[in-house]
Order: sequence, then structure tokens, then C-alpha cells
Amino acid sequence: MQHTESPSPAPLWLSRSELAPLPGASILDWLFDEGSLTRRLIHLSNDAFSVSPMFEGWQTLRADECAALDLADGSEGWVREVYLRGHGEAWVFARSVAARSALQGDGLHMDELGSRSLGELLFCDQAFQRRAIEVCHYPQEWLPSEVRASDLWGRRSRFDRGALSVLVAEIFLPSLWDAARAQSENL
Repeated sequence: MQHTESPSPAPLWLSRSELAPLPGASILDWLFDEGSLTRRLIHLSNDAFSVSPMFEGWQTLRADECAALDLADGSEGWVREVYLRGHGEAWVFARSVAARSALQGDGLHMDELGSRSLGELLFCDQAFQRRAIEVCHYPQEWLPSEVRASDLWGRRSRFDRGALSVLVAEIFLPSLWDAARAQSENL
């Protein structure tokens, strides 16, 4: 399930202050939450959370990823694509990338995560510094075919530890909004 080339232009990733018009309050809350998305999904699913890896391997990074990681266009990196699931349902599509040069010898074994959450690893390691969250409507061509839809909100942030930078993009699927709405109605 590789999504390296896209016929559509790359999205414009925006900070909260650049975003106009603003989405609703509940969507904003999810998009710009500084805490661990994994922990929030665990809570929303009442511990029925899982990670389903779809693709992991070396590939040429997209131009927007290279720019976000301060890499030359066409740089190779480790790509990990997973579904974050609640009650077995795909709630979030996540794509994490890191440059090959930074990963080698760093000790972060992204290739050994399997069904464990990368986000949890990043939040547990105090050495990682998270940069500002950026959001966009994620290009549907970059999504797996089974969840492809237009106007899905995505967010990304870069986590830095020394020479290593990991760019994590999380795309919120309609099923997540349904679950979050159901939870708020039950409060």
C-alpha cells in the first residue's frame, strides 16, 4: 500500500492561526490536541484499541515530507503506514516517516514496532521534542483505497531527538467522528 506519487498538488499544511475558516470546536479539539492520540483513542474505545500495520519499508519520501524534515527532494526514508483502530474499526490512518540517514545508528527501531503504537513510543521518550501541529484536508489519492474520501482532516507534527526527526501524519476517518459524537452524547 505505497502512496508515493500523487497527481494532485501537495496539500498546504497550516498552523491553527493560518486556518480559515475554522472547523467545529470538536474537530479543532482533536486536530490540535497536544497529548498522545494513542491514549485518547484508548480512552474513546474503552481499551478496545489496536494498531494494524499496512506498510513498512524504505521508499522515496514525498516532496512535502522531505520539506518538513529538511531533506533534499527525493530522499529515501523509512515509511510506516498503519490504521489506529477502535473496536476493530479503522478510526485513523497514520503515516510516519524518518530519513534513512537519521535512523541508522540512532537506536529507534521503527522496523520492529509491529502492532505497537509509534506515538506511544514518542510520548514515552522525554528526549523527543514535538514541533507545532499542522493540518490540512489530506489528498484522497494518498489514502488507502478502502478509506479514500475527499475532505478528510489530517494533521502532522515533527518529533525531534538529536539528529533524528520523525514526521507523523494522522488522518481522521469518518468512523472516528461517529465514535467521538456517540461518546459526547452519552456523557
